[in-house]
Amino acid sequence: MAIPEKTGTYTVDEFETFLAKPENADRLFELIHGEIVEKVPTQKHGLLTGNLFGFIWSHTRQKGVGFVVMEVRHRVPGDEHNDRIPDISYYADTDKPLVERGPVPYLPDLAIEVKSPDDTYNKMREKADYYLTNGVRLVWLVYPEKRLVVVRTPDSEDILTENDTLDGGDVLPDFKLSVRDIFMKGNQLI
Repeated sequence: MAIPEKTGTYTVDEFETFLAKPENADRLFELIHGEIVEKVPTQKHGLLTGNLFGFIWSHTRQKGVGFVVMEVRHRVPGDEHNDRIPDISYYADTDKPLVERGPVPYLPDLAIEVKSPDDTYNKMREKADYYLTNGVRLVWLVYPEKRLVVVRTPDSEDILTENDTLDGGDVLPDFKLSVRDIFMKGNQLI
């Protein structure tokens, strides 16, 4: 949902001022090409995001590779009109210090977006394009209504159905997950 407060586009500095307002303290916003957009996840979105996060978190702990977070802001240095929040971010490099305040000044190695009811297919593709153009090595776009995952790298795109297996490739080594498991609520396929 776009937040029209002024005419024209916002810069990252104006966005920081907007975020600092008391009425925005408990809300989640992104800056997308200068437009402030509020993220309002649904319960289903949260379940699917949580499912994926849980599998990746468990894998990183067991294998001792990288780390994974949810809903963290990222800003590419020099980009004055974007401040993005992937649903899930995985970082292969554990040597960089953790950011304690403000956006992470680089994008993750793997960015995951779960389609919300308000997202269009074009918006999802645009998110992936932005991530890949700015250094993300692997993007997973999750489409709940079709139970599929689009896997994108800078050089390829694959569409996986619930009968396929999601693979982390060289970004998330040895990670494998049945796509079907993403779309489970307890023991039920949703």
